[in-house]
Amino acid sequence: MSETEGKKAASSWISVAVDYGPLLVFLGVYRWSAPAEPGPVGELSAIIAGTGAFMVAAVAALIISKWRLGIVSPMLWFSTALIVGFGSLTIFFGDPTFVQIKPTIIYAVFGVALLGGFFAGRALLKILLEAAFEGLSDAGWLKLSRNWGVFFIALAILNEVLRAQLDFEGWLWAKLWVFLPLTFLFTFSQIPMLLKNGLSFEDRDEPLKNEPPTS
Repeated sequence: MSETEGKKAASSWISVAVDYGPLLVFLGVYRWSAPAEPGPVGELSAIIAGTGAFMVAAVAALIISKWRLGIVSPMLWFSTALIVGFGSLTIFFGDPTFVQIKPTIIYAVFGVALLGGFFAGRALLKILLEAAFEGLSDAGWLKLSRNWGVFFIALAILNEVLRAQLDFEGWLWAKLWVFLPLTFLFTFSQIPMLLKNGLSFEDRDEPLKNEPPTS
């Protein structure tokens, strides 16, 4: 592996850690803090501990992104701000609803923005990611923005359905075992469209490195 390829691989792993690391910290601290005997007080304490760790990890991820990658995407700024804001409300009021609706708001806001940009003829995804796929045409960027917009709206609806049907721990695990696989499958599904719209074959793995974070 050349030095350049090594740096690209390292950057890719850092991007994944920045996107999904805080969620794994949330899961780990929540499980570690969960009481042996189920009870509302112990459950709430575990949720608050996990939320606090989530907030710290999200801010740390933002700092690492700036330090190691040299950039902080608008999406990461926005999601971190909501994590800190809604996490603070969860801790202050002792109500996990705030941290649970945070993903719905993120998905809905970006979904509406991307679809609105699509209908206005603007590929907002290119601006949000602050990245470009080599050779991808303007039409390709528009289609990618539209598709991600629809996907984000679907995730917003799914989050609300799971929030209503599952307990907190079940919902939290769904973030890892439902949302994460769906995101990777959707990202893979976009590659043929991107190749048809000018994406360089040598850069066919770029969509996997630059997909919008959904954690």
